Amino acid sequence: MSLEGCGTLRTVAEGDATIRGNLTQVSSPCESIPRIYSGTGYNICMMRGKPSKASLWLSHGPEWILIDTVLSGALDTVVLPYTFYTQATQGNIILK
Repeated sequence: MSLEGCGTLRTVAEGDATIRGNLTQVSSPCESIPRIYSGTGYNICMMRGKPSKASLWLSHGPEWILIDTVLSGALDTVVLPYTFYTQATQGNIILK
């Protein structure tokens, strides 16, 4: 399984602007994501969005997002010390 689409890696390693752009592309109704368990939150926001025509060709279906959400929950638990610190210093990832 590719780690390229992992919600946790995206939200921990990429900048807020990239995350905002990804969720804007799918018209996600989410306004912010807490940094604690951010990978799980990112995947939920992706599922709530409407995929663009381009993303239908480039991304996996909802079943892969559900599997990634479970794996992101596990990885989110591993990176809790880091995400607690970034939540305290930077706050939520603002999307809108």
